[in-house]
Amino acid sequence: MQENFLQENFAARIGGNLFGKDTKIYKFEKIKRAKRAAMAENPGVELIDMGVGEPDDMAFPAVVDTLCKEAANWENRIYADNGCGEFKAAAARYMKSLYGVDLDPETEVVHAIGSKSSLSLLPACFINPGDITIMTVPGYPVMGTWTKYLGGEVVNLPLLEENGFLPDLDSLTADQRKRAKLLYLNYPNNPTGASASVEFFTKAVQFAKENEILIVSDAAYAPLNFAGKPLSILSIPGAMDCAVVLHSMSKGFNMTGWRLSWVCGNPLAVKAFATVKDNADSGQFLAIQKAAIAALDDQAAITPAISEKYERRLRSMVETLKKLGFNAKVPAGSFYLYVKAPKASSDGTVFTSGEDFSQWLIKNKLISSVPWDDAGNYVRFSATFVARGGRDEEERVLNEFARRLSDAKFEF
Repeated sequence: MQENFLQENFAARIGGNLFGKDTKIYKFEKIKRAKRAAMAENPGVELIDMGVGEPDDMAFPAVVDTLCKEAANWENRIYADNGCGEFKAAAARYMKSLYGVDLDPETEVVHAIGSKSSLSLLPACFINPGDITIMTVPGYPVMGTWTKYLGGEVVNLPLLEENGFLPDLDSLTADQRKRAKLLYLNYPNNPTGASASVEFFTKAVQFAKENEILIVSDAAYAPLNFAGKPLSILSIPGAMDCAVVLHSMSKGFNMTGWRLSWVCGNPLAVKAFATVKDNADSGQFLAIQKAAIAALDDQAAITPAISEKYERRLRSMVETLKKLGFNAKVPAGSFYLYVKAPKASSDGTVFTSGEDFSQWLIKNKLISSVPWDDAGNYVRFSATFVARGGRDEEERVLNEFARRLSDAKFEF
């Protein structure tokens, strides 16, 4: 078939006239293919999926009931635009209750259709060609991707185990600091599970103010904290001058598919985001926002129960992996377990990367994980494996995870 003229019209940012012709297979597609092949070769054998990074359970019944009620409300049929005042007020109450942060819901809070959309829109508020966004790797790349779309540049700071998986801000050059507009931080972190300390956030705020950079703190996992009270960068003195925080209903409330989040913090940055957002979407369904109010106002009953479940699972997974020689530790937060991949297995297989080991786990043990090779060879196990049937089913899956790995021997 003759090539369509559109092939020459694609934007360079997505590949130009080579768009759709790239034969490179990305790691998540490799994982999907390996899972399908393993299940085809082992019919009837359960695949233990510890790669999926989304909650395994539904939103709490009271939240679902509120959605049903509000979806039937005639007044909720209209565009939400930049959100309803009741949701913004509930988000402000939540920030005060959980993090001790005072916010003006009218000027310092705005809703978004999930954190991913927030990360894609924020660069449009600040990035001009040649400007820099500072990102951390391994990590969620969306804000960096959109920075490049806009003609900006990305500087990646590695998250190293010896640094507690915190970025070394002092490693940035004078030119990089001068051209930087955005600094992306994500704690508790995906994929490492590390949490930021008051000391690190204090240093980050000082760095941002000295270099006139906006911190974008992705706090999607903030409620899932196993080491004391959850921490917000906005609780650090001076942070309101130089930071916005992205909070999500996904991880701490089992509402991933509902696509609702909010951006809060510096009022000028919030206003800029709301302006760009107003030209990108018409807001999330009002019934979802009002159901989320019920969740936020009942967070003391919802989130601790979810957090306790993931911590319990992670402790069991750590115990299993430590027996095999992994330097596994229960993370400070999130639902991820990030461990260094072995160099070889006793069956003679050599692992030159985390991806090699992840593929071996799928093919030989029918256990799915996610490899990360950006800053060392690691794999990430998620405690969000499906266990419908309560604690008994959860224990069965965890016991099966341990059983399948019981005969494995690794070299590190």
